[in-house]
Amino acid sequence: MTQTRSLRRQLLLWLLLPQMVLWLGGGALTYRIALNYAEKGLDQSLTQSVHALARQVKPMGSGLLVDFPQAAQAILEEDPSDRVSYMVSSPPGKFLIGNQAISAPPNNPAPGSLIFYPIEIAGTPMRAVAMDVAFGDEAHPQRLRVQLAKSHVARERIAAELIGDLFAPLLLLGLVLSVLVYAGIKRGMAPLTKLERQLKQRSMADLTPLEFAAAPAEVHTLVDAINRLLKAVRRSVSQEKRFIHDAAHQLRTPLAGLINQTELALGESDPGALKARLLKVHAGAQRSAHLMNQLLALARSGSEVPMTQVDLAHLAQDVAREFSPRAVALKVDLGYEGDAHAWIQGSPVLLREAISNLIDNALRYGVCRDAGNEPTITLSVRQQGEHLELAVEDNGPGLGDAQREQAFERFWRDSDLPGGCGLGLSIVQEIAQRHRGEARVSAVQPQGLRVTIQLNRADSPLRQ
Repeated sequence: MTQTRSLRRQLLLWLLLPQMVLWLGGGALTYRIALNYAEKGLDQSLTQSVHALARQVKPMGSGLLVDFPQAAQAILEEDPSDRVSYMVSSPPGKFLIGNQAISAPPNNPAPGSLIFYPIEIAGTPMRAVAMDVAFGDEAHPQRLRVQLAKSHVARERIAAELIGDLFAPLLLLGLVLSVLVYAGIKRGMAPLTKLERQLKQRSMADLTPLEFAAAPAEVHTLVDAINRLLKAVRRSVSQEKRFIHDAAHQLRTPLAGLINQTELALGESDPGALKARLLKVHAGAQRSAHLMNQLLALARSGSEVPMTQVDLAHLAQDVAREFSPRAVALKVDLGYEGDAHAWIQGSPVLLREAISNLIDNALRYGVCRDAGNEPTITLSVRQQGEHLELAVEDNGPGLGDAQREQAFERFWRDSDLPGGCGLGLSIVQEIAQRHRGEARVSAVQPQGLRVTIQLNRADSPLRQ
């Protein structure tokens, strides 16, 4: 079973976790900066102290007077909690006074210059400074080295105080930022929460589009996708209901007639009368079968089907050849005129159904037996700009203006001839609309009817 993950929890995790890492990293960096500035302060204190000690060196003839006790005492008492050591050597390295444990600097400083370096005394890390002082005359030059060392207590105390002063604001800032992030996520997720509430409150039969005015673009995209899905489901449900209603309504009469004829046939003793009843049963069964085929074709025209490139002209010629035996039997001149090839993006199955219905309607109702008028049906496919026109034209009785307006209505019939059910042109219109086209009916002079389907043209596969 797949574990459900909360989007709000994931957003909080991905926003607060990096914030926590950055906060800790910022604290460590701040502590390091505080130590750096504290070390600069320590170096400044060492500089002042070593200069104060160096000033206690007073030349006396070829020698010098070192009066350190008072200055050294002041330096040692500057911070009782800190450990301070000093050493004086002359020449440099030859101990005179102070703490002999202070090690020599890594390099010999020039007179008057300072060298800072780390040392360790009795296991305590300290910061040391060394300064050489020149004295004597040109004949007897001499040099004195003053060294001073302080522990890191002051530096660490300053850094700790600085971090302490910064920690509380940083912590407060982190808490405020976390609250703002949570509030922002909650506010950002509000449209999704509202959408979820709307969907939960809906009944299973409610397929109306969702209404969402004020929402981010991403939520609008989601709502549009849901509305498209609801539209497809609503269309499918409507088609199913319509199919069931149409089937129940249209099959009720022929089935009742079949039952009635079979009941009468069961009571017949005359073979001739029995055969007549059976012929009526057979005709009724054929009409019911034709009706079911038409209803199924109508339902199929509204279902989702894949669209591919189709040579409409070749398909029309192929369907015309299939109807040729029937046309010959009815003594009807059925022919094709138009382009040799005409490509569209469509469904071969649905387009074949539409062409078949047009030819079938023309053979049923478009045949006129007037003297001197040979029944003719012409199937054509021609390119008209960016469109293709598929047309079936006959020279039959045609339809009046009012009748042509009703031609595409379901179950509308203008003829009492047996076999029809009034769905042929409705199927043609449904298929045309599925291909983003339209079917039209027009009169032909001096007589006849022309049914045209206008479709969008596609490029030939050879050009792609």
